[in-house]
Amino acid sequence: MSMLSGLVLAAGALLTAPPAAADGPTPPAEFTSDWHDPVTAAPPVTTPGTRSCRVTLAAAQFRDFTPYRGTYTPPKECGTRWNKVVLRLDGQVKGRQYDRLGHLSLGGVEIFRTSTPQPSPDGITWSVEKDVTRYRDTLSRPQPVEMLIGNVVNETYTGVLDVRVTLTFHTAQGRVKPAAGTPDRVIPLTGPALTTPRNTERLLAEVYATGSGGGCEEYWYLSVPDAAPYSCRAADGPHREVRISVDGKLAGIAAPFPTVWTGGWSNPFLWYVTPGPRAFDVQPVVYDLTPFAALLNDGREHRVEVSVAGVPAGLPGWSAPTNILLWQDEGSEVVTGALDRHEESRPVNTPVYTAGSPHRLETTADHRLTVAGHLVTSHGRVDTTVTRSVGHTSVHRWGEGENPDALTARWTDRETVTSGRTVTRTDRTYTMDGETTVGAGDRLRTVLTLGDRADTVVLRDGRRLSWSRLDDTYTGDATYTTGVPRDQRHAVGTSTERYRLYGSGGCHDRSVTAVQGTVTEDLRRC
Repeated sequence: MSMLSGLVLAAGALLTAPPAAADGPTPPAEFTSDWHDPVTAAPPVTTPGTRSCRVTLAAAQFRDFTPYRGTYTPPKECGTRWNKVVLRLDGQVKGRQYDRLGHLSLGGVEIFRTSTPQPSPDGITWSVEKDVTRYRDTLSRPQPVEMLIGNVVNETYTGVLDVRVTLTFHTAQGRVKPAAGTPDRVIPLTGPALTTPRNTERLLAEVYATGSGGGCEEYWYLSVPDAAPYSCRAADGPHREVRISVDGKLAGIAAPFPTVWTGGWSNPFLWYVTPGPRAFDVQPVVYDLTPFAALLNDGREHRVEVSVAGVPAGLPGWSAPTNILLWQDEGSEVVTGALDRHEESRPVNTPVYTAGSPHRLETTADHRLTVAGHLVTSHGRVDTTVTRSVGHTSVHRWGEGENPDALTARWTDRETVTSGRTVTRTDRTYTMDGETTVGAGDRLRTVLTLGDRADTVVLRDGRRLSWSRLDDTYTGDATYTTGVPRDQRHAVGTSTERYRLYGSGGCHDRSVTAVQGTVTEDLRRC
């Protein structure tokens, strides 16, 4: 039995729930018909404590694939000097249901991509928060709203997803300044054609890239070359790379995060209380395209395209909605300049399959891209250089009948952006180490560790302005009997998430442990 069997997609956002005491209750001997509402160890969105206004964006019960459509109007009582805008989803569901992927857009701009937890028969509630201040431009005027969490409800899958989404606007009062650094324009990339304002002086693209759709691309990190005997095949093996191009020229590369949804690795008991990293907060890949700004500032239409390298030709499975974030030079009608440098290494992707018992696939991949350009702005010449490298190493081992099925993998995504006198370095590392086995009595066991790590430092003239270090680690071990009704599975499972974020902005260090669906430990160390 493959670790992929029985899976249907979901996606992510930050869950919050009331914390349990450090010496929590004694868990039951096995999972029952109810368990603790979903909770993560991630920090809540910080707010300035100023006067706030709330607007409801969507309120819907998702039973099928009919989207919710409505209209958003900014709250008049909070003006336009917002210091922080926080999106919050509150949901409830009970019965039986798979994990489901959802999105929400305003005026075509995707501002939220999320997934759902799997419910207990008695029902669960959950909540999600996200800082959406960077969409100030979109939020500043009335917009059409569209939200969809595609769902199937029938005599077997009974869970109706009842959700409500709100925006809370925190005003800038007194000495509190409006949020700085937000883009002047946010443009949804609804097709490959893009025309930018001619005075653009900074340009980012954010891509909500997710492998989805119920097929093998949900579990792309497990795919093997066509010659290997495994249920998910791809000619180039498991390596994937999210790429963006401008007029056919490669402009950015990135490693996708290996999200595990809440039915992942054939074992929903791993995720009932604690989801894996990012499973409920699908964060976009962000590219700095400022070196290409001068080319785009000619007032003409240009082609900006996103692709995922490694996906088998002609097969669906990846969604990549994209927003373009623009900053404009108020002192110039036209910002000129040039793309000065474009260097790309030869992409390396080497999957090596060895037949045996177990079968073994070792994969090594890497790719490097450097682009540099300059702009002549009203405040002088600004040179921008972006260097990014991605790497991937993994070992996939599986037995006959894909039992056992194991993966040890590591992805790196290192980026340096030099803009004038400021240098920003970000080193991202994603890890996955797990195994699924089916033993005596059809007992399926999954042991899994996931890691999401990032080190960021900002320097000006060689002096450190700010820094942060993120380490979000999930560990889980769950077992149940397969091929029997839900009430006969005799499932047991332990999961722990520790989320550590240290830096010049402060400290957050929290760990949450759940046993048989009961939160037994909730520790804060800062």
